[in-house]
Amino acid sequence: MPYWLPNHEPPKAGSCDRHPLKNSVAGSWLTGQTCRVGMLDAAALRVADGETVELRPSGSSMVPLIRSRQLVMIAPVDPAKLEVGDIVLARVAGTVYLHLVSAVDHAGKRVRISNNRGRVNGWTSHDRVFGICVAVDDVPRPGAGGKTAAADGEGRQVGLR
Repeated sequence: MPYWLPNHEPPKAGSCDRHPLKNSVAGSWLTGQTCRVGMLDAAALRVADGETVELRPSGSSMVPLIRSRQLVMIAPVDPAKLEVGDIVLARVAGTVYLHLVSAVDHAGKRVRISNNRGRVNGWTSHDRVFGICVAVDDVPRPGAGGKTAAADGEGRQVGLR
């Protein structure tokens, strides 16, 4: 089901450059218009702005870790702390996925994203990893809590580029 984001504005000057809709339409910001985005795109926008979100994604690519329509909580992440097996909200080749980190390249500041059925989505840079799954149906994901990004007093993410 699509989500509508009326008059969505780009991030303020000086804030992080991780905005999920940057350069998504004709190389410009989506401003002054209503834009249609999917549920994961909308969640990525909110998480990139520092919010923790809850959603019920559909599909079977992450079974048994996440079943279709289970309640998932996603928090902003410090990508430098990611490890294989973490479930992240990330953009790979133009598509936002809630999938597994299947490999980490710390030197290159990138991670490989895959589903739980063996399909590799591809490599993506740290600036395209927006959040980490911290709970499924209110059950905390082991190890995820220490990887969330800290926010400063004004709600901006600290240490994210």
